[in-house]
Amino acid sequence: MSAHGDSGQAPVDDHGHRVGDRQGHGDHESHGPGHGHGQDHGAGHGHGQDHGAGHGHHTDIDWEVMATHLESNGEVQLPVLRRTADRLKELLGPGHRVRRVLDVGSGPGVMTCVFAETFEHAETVAVDGARGLLDHALARAERLGLRDRVAVRHAELPEGFTGAGAGADADGGSGIGTADLVWSSKAVHHLGDQQQALDALAAVLRPGGILAVAEGTLPMRFLPRDIGIGRPGLQARLDALQEEWFETMRAELPGSTAVVEDWPAMLGRAGLADAGSFTFLLDLPAPLDDQARGFLHAHLTRLREGMGGALDEEDLKTLDVLVDPEAPDGILRRPDAFLLAATTVYTGRNPADG
Repeated sequence: MSAHGDSGQAPVDDHGHRVGDRQGHGDHESHGPGHGHGQDHGAGHGHGQDHGAGHGHHTDIDWEVMATHLESNGEVQLPVLRRTADRLKELLGPGHRVRRVLDVGSGPGVMTCVFAETFEHAETVAVDGARGLLDHALARAERLGLRDRVAVRHAELPEGFTGAGAGADADGGSGIGTADLVWSSKAVHHLGDQQQALDALAAVLRPGGILAVAEGTLPMRFLPRDIGIGRPGLQARLDALQEEWFETMRAELPGSTAVVEDWPAMLGRAGLADAGSFTFLLDLPAPLDDQARGFLHAHLTRLREGMGGALDEEDLKTLDVLVDPEAPDGILRRPDAFLLAATTVYTGRNPADG
């Protein structure tokens, strides 16, 4: 099946899940640690509808199609990703020699390469459950002249993190190993037990190292409330449907465990100190360039395909106009389209002495 559901199944969302498929979440038992997510993800719904390429269904996703989308998404996010990497470098401090960085749920490696650029003397490792995406991460590193400092590991979260030697690289070798910085964006919420996932990530931190997770942010905005076609407030209605989908997804995950999503407190329970957060905005005013318009067109197309059955006829017609590449009121042409998205990152430090 392609990323857009050519086989007749419900289309997948930007995580690789089938949007609106209430029966398919059993496949999560084999899902990986996420894909791109903030890294390549972040400009999406409040729970990151555009942040990753799936945490499961590895056998029926067209990873070539998905990787292209994720890389494009990540490139739209590059200003925020670079600011995030710089802030994490500041938090680690000038006295902390960063020798190794793990990007868990790396997708095609956009954030992996940002980290490689930021931490010039470190090995940066893309960790993902989809080998096809790891291949793209290596190819991106090669294109950017970073291949000598970027490695990949194929591993699942949390199973692949049950010890410093767990996991396997793309060639079958062993070893997740430890790191000075562990990053994961929009992946943890796809695990039934989110606290267990944070515990596993924290366990591979070196003394003084930082775990940073991008989770739980605000829905993005890209159109006025009244767009001149259909009923005003379309984005708010789409947000409500995505929230319902997210709640169902969480409930149907194997081992789903309810928890108050107080991320700093959860990092504290994982044994980390100095828990805190920071938020950066991606603020692209109208008129948008072609790259940002393309990202929004792909986002709306997936919503139209995946949630069409839950929308009324008027909203469906409005979405049809928005995704029509020739329509003057479509997202690719209308002059009032903008992109405003927040990325919130929660951090905690391993309090152990080096």
